Amino acid sequence: MNDNPREGRSGTPQGSTGRARLAVLVLLGSILVPLVTAGLRSVLWVLVGLAGSALAAMGVWWALAHTGAVKALGVVLSVGAPVTVLALYATSGMLWAACLSLALWVLAVALARTALAPGPGVVEQPVAKAPQQPWILMNPRSGGGKVGRFRLVEKARAAHCRVSLLDGHQDVAALAQQAVDEGADLLAVAGGDGTQALVAEVAARNDLPFVVIPAGTRNHFALDLGLDRDDPAAALEALTDAVEIRVDLGYAANRVFVNNASFGTYASVVADPAYRNAKAHTVSQALPGLLRGVDPSRLRMRADGTYTEGLQALLVSNNAYGRAVDAARPGRRERLDSGRLGVVCVRVDSAAQAARMVRGPRAGGLVRLRAENVVVEADTATLPVGIDGEHTVLPAPVVCHSAPGVLRVRLPRHRPGTPRTSGAAADWPRVARLALGRPAPPSSPAVLDALGPPNREEKP
Repeated sequence: MNDNPREGRSGTPQGSTGRARLAVLVLLGSILVPLVTAGLRSVLWVLVGLAGSALAAMGVWWALAHTGAVKALGVVLSVGAPVTVLALYATSGMLWAACLSLALWVLAVALARTALAPGPGVVEQPVAKAPQQPWILMNPRSGGGKVGRFRLVEKARAAHCRVSLLDGHQDVAALAQQAVDEGADLLAVAGGDGTQALVAEVAARNDLPFVVIPAGTRNHFALDLGLDRDDPAAALEALTDAVEIRVDLGYAANRVFVNNASFGTYASVVADPAYRNAKAHTVSQALPGLLRGVDPSRLRMRADGTYTEGLQALLVSNNAYGRAVDAARPGRRERLDSGRLGVVCVRVDSAAQAARMVRGPRAGGLVRLRAENVVVEADTATLPVGIDGEHTVLPAPVVCHSAPGVLRVRLPRHRPGTPRTSGAAADWPRVARLALGRPAPPSSPAVLDALGPPNREEKP
């Protein structure tokens, strides 16, 4: 029997059926708007829009994978194609209809995602007892000097915390374990995600609460925990007025990560010494060679019975991201306690394949899935890996796995954000079933596309 009042008999959150029906109606509206405006000619305008998107995708590929005149042509095409399509719509009087149709489609997708969202996520337990000997590791250089700018050392010591400062040469995990051996009953980090992960592993191993203070540059882990990255000092409230949750940790071989481990193209870029100080320039300079190299190091991936090969890039994350690509807010995961890894694989070999990606997730060079274990292989003895943005080299093959619920994270009771609970994708067959009042079947564990039909293997 389902005891959760927020879930219906089918196990889906209450209100999901209504949102699914509304999503279907809005989707139909996005189709009807151009039909009513232009009749059957709307089909032609849809084809024009798809052609413009395909040309823009080809332009993006040329801009990323080439240099010189071809790169310049790619930039022109990626900008000029959509502008031309908009101009054609405007001169034909279809611009308003196209914009309205697009807005309705975006709204329909958003409603579909929320309709398929899981029920309540991580359970928050109120904390009755404050720590007696909290220990905080701070990196003064992280985030452009946030530790000093927000006076974190002074504020932490005023809260009766023992503070250790990194100078760039200490063994972070050893420092944390030493603090535990000396009686620390809470571990915290003011720094980037890489440092957070190392101390989090020590906290998990000793079953101690862990506090995240977002004093790094991006702090994706803090973002998913709902913390205010613009006010790292607010996280210190977790010492006095707190709730506690249990979340997963991810491992790539023996290396822990709170966000992700990246292989292939991005890992190679992170390895460049210039990446730290000039990220955009380094990526721009490195990508053409990495994407079109004469003998690029291609990856193979096995995950819970799914196999695919010839990959340029592979991202293994601690729980799945809501979107395969979310440049605006890249750290968003719908939950942190599913006990499964998220996997995103990419292979785009040509402008034509890039253009086909506009047909949807099953037409581009993309694989997405969730798995308990992932094995990454290549025809090399070692693999460069970007672990929470930090470069390392691991012996191949690299086995990644999830450690479910091992980390006790202590959070301020009042914080500005909460992890997003929208579904990972708008699975319209499931939405239609839900709209008809039928239980929506579980989503497919993998979305597979033009990487070619992957070999399916049963687990040994």
